[in-house]
Amino acid sequence: MIDSIVVFVVSLLVGGLGIYVGGRFVAGVDDYSHAVFTAAIGALVWAISAFLFGWIPLLGPILVFLAYLWVVERRYPGGWVNAALIALVAWLTVIVVVWVLGALGVPYLDAVGVPGV
Repeated sequence: MIDSIVVFVVSLLVGGLGIYVGGRFVAGVDDYSHAVFTAAIGALVWAISAFLFGWIPLLGPILVFLAYLWVVERRYPGGWVNAALIALVAWLTVIVVVWVLGALGVPYLDAVGVPGV
């Protein structure tokens, strides 16, 4: 049980780091706690929308991703284009972080709040 909590918290912090880097470079928002909270909300919205719409062929995954982007768009300035850029930078950042941690021998982690990692 404690292991699961630790993995969740570390995964949330890694996801928050990705969103922080994206928010910093794209929107100029320099607030890590804001990014971690965005990651948590994004993960929750992703899970709920995947449950409700994920089963719809082709359209479901698009709706789920748009729901996630909506969270980022609402939490950061600049509209939908900036939200998409923040999500892309977050994804790339988390890919690198997870790869580096894996190379250092850290067991596989997810990145809560950043889809596709």
